[in-house]
Amino acid sequence: MSLDASPALVLNADYRPLSYYPLSIWPWQEVVKAVFLNRVNVVSEYERKVRSPGFEMALPSVVSLKRYVTPAKYPAFTRFNLFLRDRFTCQYCGDKNDLTFDHVTPRRCGGRTTWENVVTACASCNLLKGGRLPHECRMHPAQKPHRPTVHELHQAGRSFPPNYLHESWSDFLYWDTVLEP
Repeated sequence: MSLDASPALVLNADYRPLSYYPLSIWPWQEVVKAVFLNRVNVVSEYERKVRSPGFEMALPSVVSLKRYVTPAKYPAFTRFNLFLRDRFTCQYCGDKNDLTFDHVTPRRCGGRTTWENVVTACASCNLLKGGRLPHECRMHPAQKPHRPTVHELHQAGRSFPPNYLHESWSDFLYWDTVLEP
């Protein structure tokens, strides 16, 4: 097994993941560095070890930060966070492919690029809606756009488990299944 296939789950000091989607994981090199700098506690280890001429260490599979990082109450407005809020689904037709974002109130009508005015839209719906208001084209989003909290995005992220979950992570994550590498 390659060392690159040995990431560590990173937990806050309260033993909760820093994020769910993307899952808060660090490559093995970052984890080893953090251990040596005394920034993390090792919670669980892989059976695999790394060695140097005078040192041997089991690779950490789960670490917790020594200092609590207060999560932001509201996430930054980014394309990824918008798609996550809308669960990677077009808010007009429900498609999950070729996603873009749409200004519910078009910019030409004074609409701004904010959480409260932008929704996920597939390219076809975005093109069909164009620069019109929802009532002009009879296209209304499935949910009213809103500014999500970090907690809401974490909840949404739990709907999308990553491709790799090590069994030592299961006590700290809340998906139905633990996938093997």
